[in-house]
Amino acid sequence: MKRQAPAASQAQGWGRIYFAVQAAAGLAWWVGVFLSPALRTATLGTLDPVAVAAFDIPLFVIASGAAAFGVKAAAGVAAGWTGLVAIALTVYATITTEAGWGVLIMVAAAACSVVALFFVVQGRVPTELMVRGPFAFRPAPTRRGIAANVGATMGQLIFFWGFFLVVLPSVIWWLEQRWDVSVPFPSAAAPAGLVVLVLASSLGIASAVTMSSAGRGTPLPSAMPNRLVIAGPYRWVRNPMAVAGISQGAAVGLMLGSWLVVAYAVLGSLLWNYAVRPHEEADLERRFGTDFERYRDSVRCWIPRLRRN
Repeated sequence: MKRQAPAASQAQGWGRIYFAVQAAAGLAWWVGVFLSPALRTATLGTLDPVAVAAFDIPLFVIASGAAAFGVKAAAGVAAGWTGLVAIALTVYATITTEAGWGVLIMVAAAACSVVALFFVVQGRVPTELMVRGPFAFRPAPTRRGIAANVGATMGQLIFFWGFFLVVLPSVIWWLEQRWDVSVPFPSAAAPAGLVVLVLASSLGIASAVTMSSAGRGTPLPSAMPNRLVIAGPYRWVRNPMAVAGISQGAAVGLMLGSWLVVAYAVLGSLLWNYAVRPHEEADLERRFGTDFERYRDSVRCWIPRLRRN
């Protein structure tokens, strides 16, 4: 019988612990729903709790409990049902403006359930799927000149900033209002956000120009730099564009007075740090060897080091 790697066995343990917590939390939530009208209204709106419980208790609470004991099929049932409920509740809340807090709870539970499902079934999350196909790491064509790389990079910034800093935050802000889950921000939040946005955007532009000119490539994985970039902002922090992007997202959230947009920026940083960055740095190590290893050891990823060793 093939023995599992320690890391996979540990991940399975964490997945089972999550499902145990989810089962207990789900049971406590249902007790609260039947005892507290305020909780019932905030999370279910005017939906009939008895009808919902008839499906949710066996498919969410009991299935999560079974998954906690290592039943892989039950983990699949719990994760699948949680995702289905999250989608259905999102549609319901958007149409009716009810159960907004229930949407947030179930969306978070659905995301965590999927991760826990991978832990229980595979002992890991296959994050490498995120960097395949058009997102696979490939160097930019060497025949392309610096001006072409800078132009392509600026075009990428316009597209991605427009989508991730204008379109998505606007949708999130609208849903936050529609679901009635907004919270008040202090009056200083908007001007502070504007200052952070200007500074972060300046850092992003400087980093992008440095990467495309010194590295002979672009920030996109499909056209990565052909040279290791340690100039400009890269002297002080390894991923200044990521730092800029996360700061920009949080700044937009402050300007909109939207805690969900701020949370979106924070979650984006976690996704990038734990799912994308390991593959990006593995690619850089394969291509640049000891040069990248020395750079990685001397320059931090997120927090700038003002004095380099």
